[in-house]
Amino acid sequence: MPKTVLVVDDDEKARKLYRVILERIGYNVVEASGALEGIRLAEAGQVHLIFLDIQLPEVDGRAAARILKAYAPTKHIPIIAVTALAMPGDREEVLATGIEGYLPKPVRVRELRQMVRYFLEEVKESES
Repeated sequence: MPKTVLVVDDDEKARKLYRVILERIGYNVVEASGALEGIRLAEAGQVHLIFLDIQLPEVDGRAAARILKAYAPTKHIPIIAVTALAMPGDREEVLATGIEGYLPKPVRVRELRQMVRYFLEEVKESES
């Protein structure tokens, strides 16, 4: 059964891009346009990986990551930040929230694929 990736981004075009890429390499994709919806989907479903935009309306991605990492049913799910925040120190600040991966926007398809494979294939193999 294919693994499921949750994409949380307020940009509809970005969500569509991630969906197309991820589905082509064999993953199921669920989408959320905001952090609160994303948190609910992560809690409710069998999600294996989360792509999380950092600059979101209502609740930003850093706060959403802290919530997800503090809650037992979701704390094990790897989170990859996808963000336009690319100034010195931004990466470290984002990763300090418990987020495991960081991809600057605009996202490169190859980097996205590598990140997914790393977290869903390589990490799981090393844990077995």
